[in-house]
Amino acid sequence: MLGNGDGKYLLVHRSAKKYPDVKDRWDLVGGRINSGTTLIKNLRREIKEETNLVLISNPKLIAVQDIIKEKFHVVRVTYLGRASGKVALDNKEHDSYEWFSLHEIKKLPGLDVYFKKLLDNPSLWK
Repeated sequence: MLGNGDGKYLLVHRSAKKYPDVKDRWDLVGGRINSGTTLIKNLRREIKEETNLVLISNPKLIAVQDIIKEKFHVVRVTYLGRASGKVALDNKEHDSYEWFSLHEIKKLPGLDVYFKKLLDNPSLWK
């Protein structure tokens, strides 16, 4: 999760065109890793590719989730970090973005189910 230093966090809204099977589209910036590259370098790359923002802090690991679906297995790694710059979305991936307070995020309809599970665990955010 990317913060701006003013108590707001960036969420992106996944494109219905690219992700037609995704019901809850508000989610964190993220994506696939490139094998042989550190997780932090992958995180920096994904942030830059999807939002044009630059990660300016050492991110804090929040959680790792194992997501096993019928045909694939995803390991979701969630970090908390600070970013700077002006958002310029990759419109192939997302159709909008918004900066929210943590309180607003917890009440947001259409929030990704796996991210919501993390928000429901207050001990992760201390």
